Amino acid sequence: MEIPVYLFTGFLESGKTHMIHETLADKRFQNKERTLVLLCEEGEEEYDTSAYKGNVFIEKIELPSELNTDNLLSLFRKHKAERVMVEYNGMWMIKLLYDALPEEWFVYQEVMCVDSTTFKTYNANMRSLMYDKFQGCSVVFYNRCTDETDIMELHSAARAVSRSVGIVYEYTDGRIKQDDIEDPLPFDLDAPLVEIEDRDYAIWYRDMAESMETGGKSPRYEGKLFKVKGFVLPDKSLPKNSFAFGRMVMTCCAEDISFHGMIAVSDKNEDYKQGTWLILTARLNFEKTKLYRGYGPVFHIISAEKTDAPDDPVATFQ
Repeated sequence: MEIPVYLFTGFLESGKTHMIHETLADKRFQNKERTLVLLCEEGEEEYDTSAYKGNVFIEKIELPSELNTDNLLSLFRKHKAERVMVEYNGMWMIKLLYDALPEEWFVYQEVMCVDSTTFKTYNANMRSLMYDKFQGCSVVFYNRCTDETDIMELHSAARAVSRSVGIVYEYTDGRIKQDDIEDPLPFDLDAPLVEIEDRDYAIWYRDMAESMETGGKSPRYEGKLFKVKGFVLPDKSLPKNSFAFGRMVMTCCAEDISFHGMIAVSDKNEDYKQGTWLILTARLNFEKTKLYRGYGPVFHIISAEKTDAPDDPVATFQ
């Protein structure tokens, strides 16, 4: 039996408790299911479960060590719960929670709460923690906004991590505004040959990855012809005349740099050394391979030109 988990993230005093209260009070959510609420940190606002007819149970998770599968299952069984809500500690990485979730539990929705008045400070000083919460959420709620709030700054911070996340602004006067700022891609996917500039590699790769549907295919990108610069990363697990091609991408900070690339296939017997920079003109298809353990992006090379590394070899989202 699958157990839905509703995850609320954000730093202390970001409005998580208030949003959980609103969710529990919503008539669409009140279906008499026994709900376990796990508090991984406590703010000024307290929980009053008396309004929920004995169907809401509060348990505290005060230490990261308490966030383990056995403890979560014990608390769940103690209250004979049917679903779980988590008010997560903003100073803990999300992976800690996901590693602890019992096998039957799945995160149905992940919501991030952000206090717009303290956002700039947190984003400047705790960027890796902010990024960690942005990357997995389905919607981010910027609360305590006023007419003087720099909405574009808030918008850009979320979009720098995900182009698909929903963004909502909640104003101090009670107004709720859905984000409607358009973010045109810096390349034309309808062009016969889509040329990816060095500065746009990270955005291009992320958009391609986010466009992949369940099963690992992307109708938006399937069969498109691209011209893009990257380097060779040989992989002995790949068939002959195949190699990994891509770039190192910094997602949020220097400690978070990793390779973002794909399989490239040539019909020529080329033996490129590791680190060789190429400008590829290639057709992108989504194919089933052992490396992806399913479907994933595969470049079929039409031409390959050796080149120098770009001025900044590490791609970013800036």
